[in-house]
This record gives sequence, structure tokens and C-alpha cells, in this order.
Amino acid sequence: MTAIVILGAAVWPNGPSPTLRRRVLHGAALYHAGRGACVVVCGGLGRHPPTEAEAMAALLRDEGVPETAIHLEDRSTNTSENLRFALPILERLGQDHILVVSDAYHLPRASMIARRLGLHVTGSAPPMQTARLWPQVKGWLREGPGLVAVLLRIR
Repeated sequence: MTAIVILGAAVWPNGPSPTLRRRVLHGAALYHAGRGACVVVCGGLGRHPPTEAEAMAALLRDEGVPETAIHLEDRSTNTSENLRFALPILERLGQDHILVVSDAYHLPRASMIARRLGLHVTGSAPPMQTARLWPQVKGWLREGPGLVAVLLRIR
């Protein structure tokens, strides 16, 4: 079976950012649709507590995902760490097939990193119509150099 891996985004002073909320709600819908046996949430402490993983786990519980299906990777600060630090959790769960949940602009780089770690990966993004335009534009602009860095193995 497949593990759903939700990549982190910011926690704001008043709670999960809209990006984080969109990713988690999409991941919960995938779980309820039977697309994964468990959910690994990734993200450490940013500017505001709690960790991204803790905020995501709370949202998943609110969406009816059972506690036993939720696994936290709560130390990472970037995409590479998200996946590297999730690897021991996935190994413990016997999972090497993952369904990565992130925004569409982020999935090519995240998938490339996951494949380099030996994972079989597919990606899934929340619908674009649920996203705010400016963060999506910034994301696409930022991902170009990030993808080049991964291709050149700089990051």
C-alpha cells in the first residue's frame, strides 16, 4: 500500500497558513478515498508554534483521519529534510511507495528528491482554484532555481 506524505508550509500566529490548510485537506480527502494506508506529515518549527507537523496532525484529526494513521516528522525545515527525515518513518511502516501532497509548483522538485532517496513516488496537488494567486506565482518563480539546484545536486 501507499503512504501519503504531506509536505509542510507555514504556521501563522493564528494557526495554519492557507497553503498548509489546503495541502492537509487534500491529503485527508486522499486518505478517505483509500489512496493511502497512512499519512506522514512533515515540517518542523517555523516562526510560530506549533510545528508544521503538529498543526497538520490536528487538522487531519478534525477531518476524521484516525490518530493511528497519522505519523509526524517534526524536525525538518525544507523539502529535502522533509523527505529525508520521513524516510525512517516510512521504513518503519514498510512503505516505499508514497503519494506526495504539495502544491503543483512544488511537486517536480519534491518528486525528484524522493526518487533519489529510493522511493517510488507520485504526486497530488490541491485544486488550483482553491489557491490564492500571488502565493502560487511566487511559488512557481521560486521553484525554477530550486529545481536547477536539485538537478545539479547543489541541494
